[in-house]
Amino acid sequence: MVISGDKGLSEAARRQLEKEIADLRAQRAALAPQPGEQERTGDAADQADVIDRAEAAARLERQIADVSAKLEHGAYDSSLLPDGTRVSLQFADGDKEVFTVVTLPGEDADSVTSDSPLGLALVGAKAGDEVTYRTPRGETTVTVLELTPPKD
Repeated sequence: MVISGDKGLSEAARRQLEKEIADLRAQRAALAPQPGEQERTGDAADQADVIDRAEAAARLERQIADVSAKLEHGAYDSSLLPDGTRVSLQFADGDKEVFTVVTLPGEDADSVTSDSPLGLALVGAKAGDEVTYRTPRGETTVTVLELTPPKD
């Protein structure tokens, strides 16, 4: 993953945000009143449906604005590991795994979000460090084998 510009978003994260905006816009368009629908007089249920759809469209509009802001300004927080950082860890049971740090959660099973308990515990860590983080089952300690920042 390569970081795009100074916004701290990988190309995968940028594509994910663009897809999310497109999906939200499609949902908003589906809620739009049909031609002549607002002029028709109907019973209270018809009017309530129009109001409910307008409120849902307003919520979608706020979500679109939030995602657009992330896309325009980036989601990079200098106190977190940058998107695309590769980290190799050894767990207490001896298992070794390699993860990619991502800003936005996605479908990649071999990733960890930068603001997750593990992602936060890795901030400032280097090879050989043991870091402890909280899981639903309690605290866990891992050993950092390698931590490689993304290539510009």
